[in-house]
Amino acid sequence: MADNVAAAPAKRIEFEDPHAGLDNLQEAEVTRVRTLGGPWRWALVVATAATILLCINQQFSLRFFIDYTQLNTEYFYLLIALMLPFTFLIFPGSERAPLNRIPWYDLALAVATFAASIWLMLNVRKAAQYGWESDGAPQNVIIAGLVMWAMLMEALRRTGGWSLLLSVFPFTVYPLFAEAGWLGPFRGSQLTLDQATAYHVLSGESLLGIPIQAFADTVIGFLVFGTALMMTGAGKFFINLAFALCGTFRGGAAKVCIFASGLLGMMSGSIVSNVLTAGTMTIPVMKKSGFRASYAGAIEACASTGAVLAPPVMGATAFVIAQFLNVSYAEVAVAAIIPAALYYVGLFMQVDSYAARHGLKGIPRAELPRVMDTIRDGWYYVFVIALLVVMLLYFKRESHAPFYATALLLVLNQMFSKDSRWTLGTIAKFLEVNGRTFVELVGILAGCGLLIGAFSMTGVVSSLANDLLTLAGDNAFLLLLMCAFTSLILGLGLTTTACYIFLAILVAPALEKLGLNRMAVHMFIFYWGMLSSITPPVAIASFAAAGIAGSPAMKTGWESMWVGSIIYFIPFFFVLNPALVLQGDSPYFAGLGLMALAACGTLFICGGIQGYQAFVGDLRGAGALEWPLRVLLVIGGFVLATPGGGINPLSQLQVTLLGLAILAPTILTALMLVRRQALVPNQLRAP
Repeated sequence: MADNVAAAPAKRIEFEDPHAGLDNLQEAEVTRVRTLGGPWRWALVVATAATILLCINQQFSLRFFIDYTQLNTEYFYLLIALMLPFTFLIFPGSERAPLNRIPWYDLALAVATFAASIWLMLNVRKAAQYGWESDGAPQNVIIAGLVMWAMLMEALRRTGGWSLLLSVFPFTVYPLFAEAGWLGPFRGSQLTLDQATAYHVLSGESLLGIPIQAFADTVIGFLVFGTALMMTGAGKFFINLAFALCGTFRGGAAKVCIFASGLLGMMSGSIVSNVLTAGTMTIPVMKKSGFRASYAGAIEACASTGAVLAPPVMGATAFVIAQFLNVSYAEVAVAAIIPAALYYVGLFMQVDSYAARHGLKGIPRAELPRVMDTIRDGWYYVFVIALLVVMLLYFKRESHAPFYATALLLVLNQMFSKDSRWTLGTIAKFLEVNGRTFVELVGILAGCGLLIGAFSMTGVVSSLANDLLTLAGDNAFLLLLMCAFTSLILGLGLTTTACYIFLAILVAPALEKLGLNRMAVHMFIFYWGMLSSITPPVAIASFAAAGIAGSPAMKTGWESMWVGSIIYFIPFFFVLNPALVLQGDSPYFAGLGLMALAACGTLFICGGIQGYQAFVGDLRGAGALEWPLRVLLVIGGFVLATPGGGINPLSQLQVTLLGLAILAPTILTALMLVRRQALVPNQLRAP
């Protein structure tokens, strides 16, 4: 795949500004959010500092509150009180709302949210002592709960859009009429308004449930680590390293994009910031190398989307998975290793086939940074990452690991980096960037928590799982296809986390009842939920990349779906055999073998999709048989990559032989036709 290009004197490509990604992120968001200034900015900085300190106090049991031990529910409400009010200050209520000032009504909503949060925090201990489940909650708590309910829905609309609100709100009020006959399989136990409100705001299954617990226990620490990493120059290090290692390959700029976005994604877990950090460098170089603007944006969008899947630092959804399964985050991160590797291998193969088909060359070595220079400038990041991984996998301290890693990072940065040493201004900016991220996540996670609470209080999940099994006729393949289709539809309007929560509640129990591995099921749902980042009309990664590429947003979104089409195949591989998520008997040995088969199958799938098969050549040389051969390559590759046994009636040997039986004649036919075409002198082929 390497295609070295003769060196020529030129200016070296290097990523210089360690803060550029964060600046670009704020600039990109300015059209839909307010950039707080003056006292409001400092209020956000102070609230963020308090949030981080509260998290450290809770996780390390430091007892900041002398002679007072905070309950988890009180801790959660205090975090909500600090962050949720800023939703109304940062996110305007409509497109016509002013961005240069805060209207009185947004300020009133922020005050109401803060007051309700504090009141519930002060009363949640008392309500638990007096048994609100049996005797009912005090009326003042119910009133505060109704205010909180309303504020959460508005916060959900502002952070996730109307599609998310319209998806969540009907389910939050559904317990009020759950016994209605027209609900069919959704019929459950009906509650009064007071009972539903008390359950939503006081139980550990709704507002204070899995999403907020994940945020308070682990997400805060990893977000702090990811931001610190970017603000100490890790973006510069990873991007320059990617250019140095991959730049000379054919289609080198695109492969740099994939490699750099993968490295950044492993540390940040954020899709949009990944696009705006790596994309500002890789997209212009891709365009210069011959990629059209929309395709360059699509490659960056797909590469950055893998950030939420790439361990050790994954997106917020991974922490929610850990809470759902009641396992450590480290177990989720380990389970994601092979799926993440297959994702990036598949994307790399897609790009290589595209570059080969279109004759796109690499970047001259003279224009690239030197490997040793890059390593010399950022060697200490290796120690920070090593500490994080050891803390996660060996000591199993996922709530402590990011704080230790951040502390080591800041010490090493101050000692060895001249360009990115922190000042008081840097600390303020660090807190502000974290605060904006916290605010958006709390708005989405708290609102989606009510969705979980609604199904929990009505007890409908178990019966719904049975209804789905009946509908699918206990056929696991049909149920998986139903889940994938539902996820794709939900992903058109929901964020990855919201889409995952929906399906984890509604579909996962049915798949688990069929005997499928729980981790594999939840990874399957998570993987499909990732599609929302590159699928219009949400497509946040595609739209962010389109802004940098200067291409139409929707066109970039559709291109992203094509470039990332390998995503549609890979989830089925690991749900059929849990060894691909390192579960089951002898998972490491079996997982590596199945990964090799999946990678081989992916090579043929990508060849079929892009029209250029490695070791064969450009399939346009097959003439009229090009498309039949491409279809057979996709089918054969999928069969070869599919694990046998388990719910698959065919054994692994039978599946592999079937895949080879499809691929062998296809490859031989393609090879014969392509080589025969190459022998025809002066034959012109379409560009």
